[in-house]
Parts: sequence; C-alpha cells; structure tokens
Amino acid sequence: MKRKTFNILTLVFCIGIFSAFYNFSAASAQTNTNRTRSVATPTPVRVSTPTPRPAPTVVPSVAPSATPTPNPIDDPYEIIKIETEEVNLNVRVIDRTNRPINNLRQQEFKVYEDNVLQPITSFTKAEVPTNYSLVIDNSGSLRSLLDKVIEAGKIIIGTNKTGDESSIIRFVSSDKIEIVQDFTPNKADLNEALDNLYVEGGQTAIIDAVYLAAETVDKYENKRNPNDKTRRALILVSDGEDRDSFYKEAQLFELLREADVQIYTVGFVSELSKEGGFIGKSPQGKAKAFLERLATETGGKSYFPTSAGELNTIAQDIASELRTQYLVSYSPTNEKKDGAFRTIKVVVDDGPNKQKRIAVTRTGRNSTGERGSNAPRLQKSNPQVKSN
Repeated sequence: MKRKTFNILTLVFCIGIFSAFYNFSAASAQTNTNRTRSVATPTPVRVSTPTPRPAPTVVPSVAPSATPTPNPIDDPYEIIKIETEEVNLNVRVIDRTNRPINNLRQQEFKVYEDNVLQPITSFTKAEVPTNYSLVIDNSGSLRSLLDKVIEAGKIIIGTNKTGDESSIIRFVSSDKIEIVQDFTPNKADLNEALDNLYVEGGQTAIIDAVYLAAETVDKYENKRNPNDKTRRALILVSDGEDRDSFYKEAQLFELLREADVQIYTVGFVSELSKEGGFIGKSPQGKAKAFLERLATETGGKSYFPTSAGELNTIAQDIASELRTQYLVSYSPTNEKKDGAFRTIKVVVDDGPNKQKRIAVTRTGRNSTGERGSNAPRLQKSNPQVKSN
C-alpha cells in the first residue's frame, strides 16, 4: 500500500516538474519573439521625399549664348530660304542709222549667257531713276576746254528728273582723284561744284579715276538697296591718254563686268600724236581704242568731238540716251560662284518689215578681287578759287 502511494506521489512530482519546464520554455520563446519584433519595427519618423534623379542624356556642346540655336531638323515648320541671283541689264535698242527704237515688248527680247538662253524675270521700258558721276579730267591737256566742259556738264545736270542723283569727280594723277560733290539731287550744288573745277599739272591716271568712280557709284547703290534697279552710269570727259595709273587695264574691266555701270566717254583725242611705234599704236590710237572699249563693254556710247562747240549737242544726246533704255533682268541658269567671265548677249526680233534691230548692253560679267593696300583712294576735294 505504501509502495503504491509512493509511486503515485513520484508520478505527480514528475508531472509537476515537466509542466513547470514547459511553461518556462514557452515564456522564454514569447519573450524572444517580442524582442525581435521591437527591433524590426522602429518608431516612424517623418522625412522629406527626395527629387528623383534624372536619367543621363547626351547634351551637344554649344557656345554659351542667351538663346541656344534650335536644331533645324526638330522644326517641321521651318521655312528654308534660297537666295537667287538676278542680273540687271540696261539695254539700248537702235536701228542701222543709230536711232533709238522704243515701245518694244518683252517677248521680242532674248538674253543669252555663254550662249545659253536665260529666263527673263523682269522687264520695263519706263524711265527709271539714274545715278551717274561726271568724271572730268583736270590735267593740263584740257586747260583750253575746261569752260566748255563745265557748260556741257550743266546741260546734262539740267535734264535730271525726280529720283536722279549725280556726283562730280575731278582727276589729275593717281593721288589726285577727288569727289568735288558727292551724290545729290540738288542741281544748284552740282552746278557750283562744276564751277569749282580747276586745272593743274600731273601724270594723268584715267584708269584709276574710272576704277574708283565705277566702284563708288556701284557701292552707293548697293548700300542703299542691293535690289534697287536704279540705272548707274559714268560720263567721262578726257583726252583718253593714261600715263601713270596704279590699276592695270585688265583689272579695270574685271571690275566693270561686275559693277553694272554704263560708261559714256567724251574723248578729245585729236591733240594727241598720231605717230605710232614700229609695232604699237600711236598715243591717239591707244586713247581712242581705250575709250571705245569702255563704252562698248559697258553698254554705253563713245563720242569724239573735234571742237568744244560740239559739246552741247553731245550733252543733250547723252541725257536722251540715259532715258531711252529698257531694263531687262534675268536669273542665271549657271549658279556657280567661281568668278569666271560669262558672256552676255541680248537679241531683239527684227521689225515687221524685217528691219534690223540692234541691242546694245554690257558684254559680260564676273567677280572682282581684293584691293591692295597701296591702291589709290577717292579723296574729298577742298574748294579752290579759280584764277582768271
């Protein structure tokens, strides 16, 4: 009986011990679990949300500027401008007796460049404003003629109309090429400038004078309006003999082919010697050939008076010639900017009875080169009192 009771007590004791151990283990596990959770879940803290970092891109290198130049490819509405060249021709049309022919129509004209027919872009037979320079030789060779030359100059100026402008240039030598009166529509100022002309000695530089005068009238027009169709001209009065110019004759004609300036020459060559060398032309022959070439290649006209009494008639003819011309423009089919010389020819249909019509204009065009540092320059003239 005692043994049975002992065994029961022993069993109860073991169960108690086991139960106590089990409860202790469960409590320890619960404690560890709570510690792990408190570490994994910290107290929330409010922080600002950072700006997302942009993805890297390739940026083209450009010079710093206030407004970057946009890429033209990205603009689907971009307007592409194509510059087209237009050549203006002043054309005189005469018959076989040298009388002007007026009232012709555009379809009666054909323009050829290097023998290739060109498209005429504009045509007018109305009078257009004319800007011209009177370029007058003031060397000793014209001493006895100067008063008559001044009188003839005033006749030409007297025909100027609204929109016309003129300038007066006197020349003696390469270092004495002067603007006595710059371009102006004021006839009184022009006449006064003519009265202030005077003769002095020097080595005549006619090539330099024409070069600078043509360059000046061309630049004057281009500066005002490059697309202006104002007629440009020089009226040259000289004996035609060049003695000491900086520019060569070839350089002068290079400029004239590009400048689009008509030249009217009045040459007093009769006083020059007719005696030539064994091979070369006489001074008179050279002067006449030079003045004729100036007029022919620029679409102008040459006059060779034998006396001062002819000057008034010549002046009236020049004034008429400047105003009875056609202005014909074309767009060259050869667009190369190579500076090469291109021949120009204008052909006009014959009259209703097969009368021959002759078109007179410049013979070609090309580009020019840079001016050297020692080249002559136009100067402003200081008015002087003429001696009696």
